[in-house]
Amino acid sequence: MHTLTLWAFSTENWERSSNETENIMRLARLGLREVEKEADKKNIRFVHIGRKDRLPQDVLDKINELEEKTKNHKTYVLNLALDYGGRDEIVRAVQKVVHDGVPEDKIDEKLFASYLDTGDQPYPYVDLFIRPSGEQRTSGLLPWQTTYAEYYWEVDYLPDFTPDKLKAAILDYSRRRRRFGGDDIVEHLEFDPKLVAHLELQWRHALALGEDERLRDLVVRYVKEHYGLSRDLAKKAGLNLAKALILGREENWDESRKALVGLYRIVQKTLRLAFEPKLVANLEIDLWRSNGRVEDSLGLEQKLRELYAELFRVSELQASKAAHLLALATREQNSAQKASGTDAQKHWDHYRWLLERFYTAIKERVA
Repeated sequence: MHTLTLWAFSTENWERSSNETENIMRLARLGLREVEKEADKKNIRFVHIGRKDRLPQDVLDKINELEEKTKNHKTYVLNLALDYGGRDEIVRAVQKVVHDGVPEDKIDEKLFASYLDTGDQPYPYVDLFIRPSGEQRTSGLLPWQTTYAEYYWEVDYLPDFTPDKLKAAILDYSRRRRRFGGDDIVEHLEFDPKLVAHLELQWRHALALGEDERLRDLVVRYVKEHYGLSRDLAKKAGLNLAKALILGREENWDESRKALVGLYRIVQKTLRLAFEPKLVANLEIDLWRSNGRVEDSLGLEQKLRELYAELFRVSELQASKAAHLLALATREQNSAQKASGTDAQKHWDHYRWLLERFYTAIKERVA
């Protein structure tokens, strides 16, 4: 991360009680002293964004001092949004443009951006916008600069936003494909959801009946269709998956995990997705060990979200539809295995129907 912006106080926050605003300014003084200790050591440029005419004089003096002392630092930029409002920033920028007498035909996006509080920064446009406190609104932070920002909602307040929470936010962001209004450069998956669902249904029957030879043939076809593998790669990957399934049926989890890692290494190279094969294998084995039975349906969906978010490099929110469908399908599968006759067939039919929609959801999200 080159640039970090922290919003400490908005233009509207002056409407709060004097006791609260005074305490926030006291925290600002402490924060500025901390920045002063770190700025030279880490080559951080400190920038204040927002209004300067209403801040306490000692706070303003320290801001001006830090901005002057760090103006040539280039490794990082730390923006402190203090008495900042997005609309206010745009109004102030317009006032500067008018003051400078810029001709109408000379005003374009690039010129206007240069009049904003971030105008002279190398990376003014926000990649990841983290909103803590459980609120799901931007409240007007950097409206011009966040046009294509990715949003992440956090239930805790900023003082409780730990390094681990920051890592989780960055991991979630890293799974997102940013198209900036265009199309994906790479089409990852081209499978037929109905065919892949049909093949999975068949190999699950073969697995349950102990028909291991038939299982291997079906799984090779399944991975070839699902991941678009060549015949040779499909054979290697499919045999790894079949081995993992058979070992899992025997509850030999360590060996099953190793076989899954072999499968996902092939898939990773073929699909050119940046997931970690060992992590995906661990998540899948965790699901297998529970046999799809988690204490509650939300727990099962959460595990499935984690698995498919990591495997297909999407956010957990983006994986939620597919995870919900597969959780429903898993319950139908468990019901089918316990039932008999026409009742069992009804559950298997509904399982297939849900499975097709699961694969459709995966394809729509990833392809």
